[in-house]
Amino acid sequence: MRINLTSPKQLQTIKGWGTSACWWAQAVSDEKTQEELAELLYGDSGLRLNIYRYNIGGGYDEELNRVENPWRRTESFLLYDREKEESTWDFSRDKNAVSVMKKCLDKGNVDTLILFCNSPHYSLCSSGQASGSLLGHTCNIPKMNYKKFVDYVLDVTEHFLDKGFPVKYISPINEPQWKWGGAYVWQEGCHYELAEVIEIFRIFSDEIIRRKMPVYLYGPESGAMLEDTPDYLEAIASDEKIMRVLPIFAYHSYHADNRPEDRYEFKEKLVNAHKELRFDMSEWCELPNKSHTKNFKGALITARIIGQDVIYGGAESWTSWVAANNIYIKEDGFDYSDAMLSGSPDFSERTLNERFYGMAHFTKFVPVGSAALDIGLRPTENDNNYNAFSFKTPDGKTVIVAVNEGEDTTLQLDGDFSSLEITVSDKNRKLEKIYDGNFLNEFDFPSNSLITAVLK
Repeated sequence: MRINLTSPKQLQTIKGWGTSACWWAQAVSDEKTQEELAELLYGDSGLRLNIYRYNIGGGYDEELNRVENPWRRTESFLLYDREKEESTWDFSRDKNAVSVMKKCLDKGNVDTLILFCNSPHYSLCSSGQASGSLLGHTCNIPKMNYKKFVDYVLDVTEHFLDKGFPVKYISPINEPQWKWGGAYVWQEGCHYELAEVIEIFRIFSDEIIRRKMPVYLYGPESGAMLEDTPDYLEAIASDEKIMRVLPIFAYHSYHADNRPEDRYEFKEKLVNAHKELRFDMSEWCELPNKSHTKNFKGALITARIIGQDVIYGGAESWTSWVAANNIYIKEDGFDYSDAMLSGSPDFSERTLNERFYGMAHFTKFVPVGSAALDIGLRPTENDNNYNAFSFKTPDGKTVIVAVNEGEDTTLQLDGDFSSLEITVSDKNRKLEKIYDGNFLNEFDFPSNSLITAVLK
């Protein structure tokens, strides 16, 4: 595998790496465990993530709730008395998730705090539930409650701002195109038609400006790169009112794990056509998840998707869906949690999963402010086993993150460098530095391994 670093084209500047607090943070009550997880994810000895997504939960009515898994329900700050049809605030609620967020912020690396919603508060929803309408592909919030939804989100935002939390963005809509609801529900969610997305965003824009809030809209967190996403983008980008407060178009890169061509198309048709917007990939996990937590393939896939989303898709930041998820044992005896960590319901048991290292090979070596580089590689669906992604760091180093899902090969580097550090991860080694010395223009690249090379 040959990489030409003599004159790579400089692309976008990397704004960072992140994850979301859904829904694990609310389950961690032990302060020591909270601190350990915060250090793993946001500390200098861990991933050093700088983007934190906190979920403003929609809450639930005990009598109407249909979400069976407690980890998929959320505790809202807003208490609703159904008989009196009255609401009151209690900001002592969701205390575990708030405590985890504070510990992560205290690590000093977070510069982007995003508050996001999977659904409006259940009291505002037609079904009385935050898990979607009783009829799939139907918006679960009546138009008469749009402004109440806006006020709910912005009131929570103002509370966090008053408490000193550095909220920068609010993302009130998540994956609007999916059905959310119907006969079977498993988590919070709300379907929105395009016109409903635009109308709600316009009300948010008016109210953010009226309140003179130091926050911006973020979204619409489309559930795929293509499909409905171009329609969302064109509608938002052409709406002057929304564009007053929405500098970032956020999307998810699900359902295209083996199609790098989708990322080329996304960048060519959407990113390159809208230079006025920043594009953030704000959610991804392996879906469907075929990699159990002890299978290094999960790390390889994670690293490949991160690199392809950034280099080929044009993302300026990359955020995983969840940092931690329930331990999920299948018939083969393995845990198929889709996150970087797995935990028992109360987190008394927890494991660090292989895909943690897929993200670490970027976050530990490619800091905020690095420039993505085009080194001319163009994988295809039929030839996707060898990937390499390059960056120029703010201090002038060149970083290569290479992913080998094929056979043993060699990495050949063309360029004028004096030194080289090589760090490798595979099923037996984790972030192991195997070389630190004079520049080598060729070295082994074993099958099923990740390599990060730092060149000076």
